[in-house]
Amino acid sequence: MKSVLVTGAEGFIGSHLVQKLISKKIKVRAFVQYNSFNNWGWLEDLKSSEKKKLDIYLGDIRDINSVKKSLKNCDAVAHLAALIAIPYSYVSPDTYIDTNIKGTTNILQCCREMKIKKIIHTSTSEVYGTAKYIPIDENHPLQGQSPYAATKIGADQIALSFYRSFDLPIVILRPFNTFGPRQSARAIIPTIITQALKKNKIKLGNLTPTRDFNYIDDTVNAFIKCLLSKKNLSGEVINIGSNYEISIQKTVHEILKILKINKDDILLNDKNRHRPKKSEVDRLWCNNKKAKRLLNWKPKYSGIHGFKKGLLKTIDWFRKEDNLKKYKADIYNV
Repeated sequence: MKSVLVTGAEGFIGSHLVQKLISKKIKVRAFVQYNSFNNWGWLEDLKSSEKKKLDIYLGDIRDINSVKKSLKNCDAVAHLAALIAIPYSYVSPDTYIDTNIKGTTNILQCCREMKIKKIIHTSTSEVYGTAKYIPIDENHPLQGQSPYAATKIGADQIALSFYRSFDLPIVILRPFNTFGPRQSARAIIPTIITQALKKNKIKLGNLTPTRDFNYIDDTVNAFIKCLLSKKNLSGEVINIGSNYEISIQKTVHEILKILKINKDDILLNDKNRHRPKKSEVDRLWCNNKKAKRLLNWKPKYSGIHGFKKGLLKTIDWFRKEDNLKKYKADIYNV
């Protein structure tokens, strides 16, 4: 593999993936959404020695010309760029269609034209909706319970159609809820941690849903194994999850135990943070057998002990003043 284009490289998972690729001495072109500040998102936090090895490309996946230029001299793509916040998809569904569906189509069209050898498209466990059976395998029905989930289903299906229609060498990785350092407060674990550290009060919505949380190292490791695999994985959809289920309420308790906060009144119900009833995904629990079989991947942070280990690392990162000050805990981040 000569060079990998990583879209969404400035984001949470993308920045960690870029770091891992650099550590493996793989040439990386980091596709960062254009902005007038020339800001590289979380890539700004990389070491200077890592930044020197980066090829930064500022563009927009909604512009096919921008995408085409970004692919020059690349032979693989890890496509992570997407709008991901579920609450904001209620506010602006059009932008999710433009970015998640149209943007992905641009990537696929250009990859086809430029004969890219391997494309990893990033899906999400949200496409499954509330589990109809557990654990959820790749044959589980797809349910768009939010505009975000619907656009990710659309993007996944467009990707599979390009494989079936044009034999495009595309693999779909479907991570369950990833967490770790650098994650935005639109996700539940950073929301809990930042509020607890900054305000000593935690405002949340529904506490009963369960999630299968993936520590960032495990998610990135799956991408690396997929990129470097010599197997023909084209057309495969592969779940990436820990195969461990925990409720939001229990997640709060585990975080508070690590922070040594014992107050009973710290947790408050905020109606503004509740999803519409029919849109709430009540249960997610990953069947990861396919990932183990095809990628020789297994989570290092599995079960309750692995989850706690991941939480410790995440909390240690958020406790650092330079990191915590980047978060606005008093504002609901949709």
